Amino acid sequence: MSHNPLDTEAGTELFSSYEAEYKLVQADLTQKLDSIPDLSGEPRKAALTSAERALEEASELLDQMRLEKQNIPSSARTRVNQRLRNYDTDVDGYKRKLRALADNRAALFSGGRYSDHPSGGDGGPGGSGDVQLEQRQQLLSGTDRLDRSTQRLRASQALANETEAIGASTLADLHRQRETIQHTTDIMLESEGYVDRSVKTLRGMARRMATNRVITIAIITILVLLIFAVIYSKFK
Repeated sequence: MSHNPLDTEAGTELFSSYEAEYKLVQADLTQKLDSIPDLSGEPRKAALTSAERALEEASELLDQMRLEKQNIPSSARTRVNQRLRNYDTDVDGYKRKLRALADNRAALFSGGRYSDHPSGGDGGPGGSGDVQLEQRQQLLSGTDRLDRSTQRLRASQALANETEAIGASTLADLHRQRETIQHTTDIMLESEGYVDRSVKTLRGMARRMATNRVITIAIITILVLLIFAVIYSKFK
């Protein structure tokens, strides 16, 4: 199996799952369409019905892939669009091939129904049986589609729940980080208050030191003057 380049990118898990399922359905559909030309009668009709169901499933998967494409990063969306276009082209080809095979089936059964039911007179019992068989097959097809849709919805719901849990965890982390930042801000504000008070105290001490220096210089000056006065008075 080739490596899918989308598997390494975020937001593409569900798309890759749909794509892998589509490829399985595509391989099964191709096998069914290739086997139909070799069949006739009821086996051919059953194979056509089975191919129709597979084609419907392939179309539903493409629709799911188109919806999920919105969650794919823009850098990978160009490649996804190209692949979806290729898948659409393939599905259109399968539809044309199945339509051609169904037309051949109608021609076959219109001429061979009486031989399949020789005791049916005008073909009424055989026709009724065909209608009932087709109704049962349509009912089974509808049930299968409903089951597949339910499974896809469950997968989408599981992914949504997982995304919601991740979002809740992220919000909780952001709330804790906000509280941490708020606490850090409060500490910084408190520290700033301490710094302001310390600066004021230092300024007061600086002013007192300047005042004491002036007083000291004045006292020394007076003492020097007194000494000179005493010396002068002795030598006068």
